Amino acid sequence: MSRYRIRNAALRDLPGVGRLAQMLNTMNLPNETKALQAVLEKSEKSFKGEIGNPFEREYLFVLEDLISGLVIGTSQIISQHGTKDSPHIFYDVDEVEHYSKTVDKLFKHQVLRLGFNYDGPTEVGGLILDPEYRNSPEKLGKQLSFIRFMFIGMYRSLFKDRLLAELLPPFSPTGQSLLWEALGRRFTDLDYSQADYISRTNKEFIKSLFPLGQIYSAFFDQETRAVIGAVGDSSKAACQLLTQTGFAYQHRVDPFDGGPHFEAETAKVLPVQTTQPCVLDIMEGHAMNNLSMRHGLIAVLKNPFSCDSQFFSMHLSYGLSTEPGVIYIDRDAFADLHAHAGTGAYVLEMGVNR
Repeated sequence: MSRYRIRNAALRDLPGVGRLAQMLNTMNLPNETKALQAVLEKSEKSFKGEIGNPFEREYLFVLEDLISGLVIGTSQIISQHGTKDSPHIFYDVDEVEHYSKTVDKLFKHQVLRLGFNYDGPTEVGGLILDPEYRNSPEKLGKQLSFIRFMFIGMYRSLFKDRLLAELLPPFSPTGQSLLWEALGRRFTDLDYSQADYISRTNKEFIKSLFPLGQIYSAFFDQETRAVIGAVGDSSKAACQLLTQTGFAYQHRVDPFDGGPHFEAETAKVLPVQTTQPCVLDIMEGHAMNNLSMRHGLIAVLKNPFSCDSQFFSMHLSYGLSTEPGVIYIDRDAFADLHAHAGTGAYVLEMGVNR
């Protein structure tokens, strides 16, 4: 029986989620009480279906330790990142060649070019796991990552045909963004934290102040050039997991810090493909020999997209029989999933029990 459960975030989680946001202050999960409260409020409305346009919804999941009662992790889905009101802004990373016949010199230069997307992809992000729970045998980080793809697989029509993941690059020992110091600050006269804060609600200054033509990275120092499109240490595990599920680097980076953008076709992402509907039943001891045992995420969304909507998921061992579409779980798991025998659910297999 697992001691960990993933569920939809609620306003009551503000203290716990705020504690995690202090560890990784990002645009999706800001370390600022009012902004974080707005994230939780929007997630609640999204799960309840109170936001009519499904592509305006944002879903925040929390991982809780059922023994301590602590919120120990989060992950998030932004149904559409990039709209007419708030475009997805990035740098395309290209290469151009210059050749002089006179001096017989050929140079290949990396260039950055500001780009905008007004009909953007679904973004997966906001993944934070308390350091004390990392490297656990339960692979909690993987659970937090996969629950996003599982939910997309459960309600495929509510999400876009492409998925985006923005990864963090290396930062300086003092936490500075080298690219921002070399480029963004020069054109905005803002420090990184100021620009990040403003851009959460208004990106107009980026479009108005950033240069729109080609920017040659040759004008940056070597240390700054090295972070463009590079994956920071804190993101390497996530990067490996994303590439295994079908994501690839798009030669696009964040305009503030140079972190790489990875994308995939939604239908080709393995956890989206392999999420399956099922019906839950009770696994009794005498029936064990007749079941083929697996383990994976079991998810239940009670009263989908209504005022009483509740999402619960756990990583469990379960049994398969010859009866199609039925999976058997331990009796004790039903209470934690707020389910009963005969409840409709979804399953994402993550391995075979030996």
